[in-house]
Amino acid sequence: MQTEDEQIAQLKDWWERNGKPLLAGGVLALVAVFGWHAWQKYQVNQSQGASMLYQQLLETALDPAGKPDAAKVADLAGKLNSEYGGSHYAQYGNLFVAKVAVEAERLDDAAVALQAVVDKPADATLGEMARQRLARVLAAQDKADAALKLLDGKVEDAFLASREELKGDLLVQLGRSDDAHAAYQKAKDALADDAAVGGLQMKLDDLAKGDA
Repeated sequence: MQTEDEQIAQLKDWWERNGKPLLAGGVLALVAVFGWHAWQKYQVNQSQGASMLYQQLLETALDPAGKPDAAKVADLAGKLNSEYGGSHYAQYGNLFVAKVAVEAERLDDAAVALQAVVDKPADATLGEMARQRLARVLAAQDKADAALKLLDGKVEDAFLASREELKGDLLVQLGRSDDAHAAYQKAKDALADDAAVGGLQMKLDDLAKGDA
């Protein structure tokens, strides 16, 4: 049977081997928990701040009188990008900058705003939206070839029809009727049978008349 001194010595030995690591692990666990809560709070604050800026941008860009303050829209979008760069709010802000710039016939400014989203999209949807809008801006700048190159590569099924129709428009602009017809047909084939394809069908019919 162990003596009291032997039991104390054994307990000290166990503590040296196990107690300190367990205590350290407990402290790390507490740090992790408090760190996680702090991170969550930071994320909430970030989201709220971005949301407020974005709401201001929306109210400015969607001016009821139809005359948005382009400088203020750009300023608010700039703040979104500098403080919340890469976020969905910042990138949707860039889309609104481009919209206002196009309406003001400032196509270079629109192209810059859209290119920023195309380069590093927050998600595939934003990336494709910006890509197609940038292609239209390039087309308006008589850069249809560059716009077509922008639309090369794979695309999600949800955007296949709109991309192929846009490619068809660009090919018409370049005078490539046969290629345009093929693109319009791909766009039509990508749509459900009951989808509204009136405008697309008109484009196909116009090309057919031109070939007649």
